[in-house]
Amino acid sequence: MSKPSARRLAAASALAAATVLLVAGPASAHVTVQPSSVSKDATDQTFAFRVPNEDDTASTVKVEIDFPTDTPIPSVLAAAVPGWTDQIQTVKLATPIHTDDGDITDAVSQIVWTGGQITPGHYQDFTVDFGALPDGTNQVVFKALQTYSNGNVVRWIDQTKPGQPEPEHPAPVLTLTDPSTATANSAAAPAKSSSDDTARALGIAGIVIGVLGTAAGVLLGRRRNTAQ
Repeated sequence: MSKPSARRLAAASALAAATVLLVAGPASAHVTVQPSSVSKDATDQTFAFRVPNEDDTASTVKVEIDFPTDTPIPSVLAAAVPGWTDQIQTVKLATPIHTDDGDITDAVSQIVWTGGQITPGHYQDFTVDFGALPDGTNQVVFKALQTYSNGNVVRWIDQTKPGQPEPEHPAPVLTLTDPSTATANSAAAPAKSSSDDTARALGIAGIVIGVLGTAAGVLLGRRRNTAQ
């Protein structure tokens, strides 16, 4: 067999390099809320606003999360983040929220974190516990402003529209699902896992049977040759 030419080797190397670049291309890093979807009757209402630093030369020095007043969240409790100071702002509601414990007239309008730094190539989670999830909506859209040490401000405020490409700076969105949907999805997950395990087990069994059959054929052939 002839050895491959230098040109063919160079072409193969270039193709391999291109493939690596396609597979390991930079993922879009946006400001998001984690988790991004919960059931409307969720008892755990702790979320994290994940803020990645997308600047190669500057650090993030201020993070502002604006809360919507049309789907108000009455109260929040921000977790301490080393090096950062948080300030929670509230606003009077035009229409009070009626609850069994009385009317709620104020809601959270903004949380601002300052004093710390998110250096290039890193991200920071800002954890917040919601007093309650809003009623009468399927999603909560936040707006985030990210300020860098060089003075640049990135506004993560654009909403994704159905059937349209994702905007360059999408706003963090928390999706609220119906309890029945969440239950159905959780019930379907074990069934899928079970079917995957069954398929995997059958595949392994087929490989074992094939190996045993091959070994038996080799032994039988050797016996026939010895007998002759």
